[in-house]
Amino acid sequence: MDPATDILELISTMKQKGEAFALATVVRTVAATAAKAGAKAIIRADGTISEGWIGGGCARAAVLKAAREAIADGRSRLVSVQPPDVLQEQGIAAGDEQGGIRFVKNMCPSQGTMDVFVEPVLPRPQIVVCGSSPVAVALAELGRRIGFAITACVPAGEQSAFADADRRIEGYALPVDEAGARFIVVSTQGRGDEAALQAALAVDADYVAFVGSRKKADALRRRLAERGVAPERLASLKAPAGLDLGAITPDEIAVSILAEIVAVRRGKAERGAAPAS
Repeated sequence: MDPATDILELISTMKQKGEAFALATVVRTVAATAAKAGAKAIIRADGTISEGWIGGGCARAAVLKAAREAIADGRSRLVSVQPPDVLQEQGIAAGDEQGGIRFVKNMCPSQGTMDVFVEPVLPRPQIVVCGSSPVAVALAELGRRIGFAITACVPAGEQSAFADADRRIEGYALPVDEAGARFIVVSTQGRGDEAALQAALAVDADYVAFVGSRKKADALRRRLAERGVAPERLASLKAPAGLDLGAITPDEIAVSILAEIVAVRRGKAERGAAPAS
């Protein structure tokens, strides 16, 4: 089978599994290099190459490092591996970054130049909606439209409210670890608030928020503290959920929550903290 076909099939499989990885592609070579333009490799989050080849040790360490960083922050990189004398002629030191290019010294006998584009391929960010309140339903509909995968966690009798959800979980038994960013919103409207919040705070997530008044959230925090929920978990809870936009209707509240989720995802707010207004 063509190696390129193997790589494409593995990419498809890994994306279906929701596994994060980076695709490294040699985009340019000058003089003699082990790998030629168009060569590709799939690199997992732990830095191992699953499939493909992009050359020997001259470029491998730098590309693997760039791949791990790209998977961690979701940003692509361009790595330029060049002989020492070529770097010196340009006044560039190994490790420098200029114009979005990271320069690396090529110490191999070939003394060629190779540019490698490293692109992260990450699972779709996920919004987990606990509850079937009007706000929860609006959040699921709007979140899906802007690219989030939607997981609905509600009792069996309320599942029909989320016909277009990517995944449904009966009750609030959330998976402990999942690939990709996860944003959890509890909007149970008085039906299972405590159980849903306890489940949400028991797993790792980039954001956990409660739709309800600050007074109600404080009372729930106290009860959960009595149940043994760790203080740092309780401190990470954002309540009331969403940016202060003066929202009133369920759709408006959903927009305010999505705005806050986007701010957290894009680094405009710390995990577990509200963005500055």
